[in-house]
Amino acid sequence: MIQIIDKKISQEEMRKHLGWPFDQMIKFVVDIHTGAMALGGKLHADGEKLLLGKGSLQENLWGGNWYPDKEGDLRIEYTSMINIRPRLKNMAMEIQDPALRQKVKAIAEKLLA
Repeated sequence: MIQIIDKKISQEEMRKHLGWPFDQMIKFVVDIHTGAMALGGKLHADGEKLLLGKGSLQENLWGGNWYPDKEGDLRIEYTSMINIRPRLKNMAMEIQDPALRQKVKAIAEKLLA
């Protein structure tokens, strides 16, 4: 179950994604240009595919994981296979650019926190 959101959702709605398939974490993909997010599912690539189908551009899509029961900076992990982008100078699964990480964090917190 993957949900596309662009407005803040309730904690109850967000928590519906727990256990599908992960008990403590929810995968997400954000479009840093539009502020939309694909939330949930097994693979970041599935959320990426949905956003691409809605008109997002590949270079604007970045994946991460949300841990709703953790606090502060521990709630977000900036790691996904879709983040490996040599063309954009991101050579690892983790988002390496601090400014880009901040954009991803701002969107995730706006929609989920």
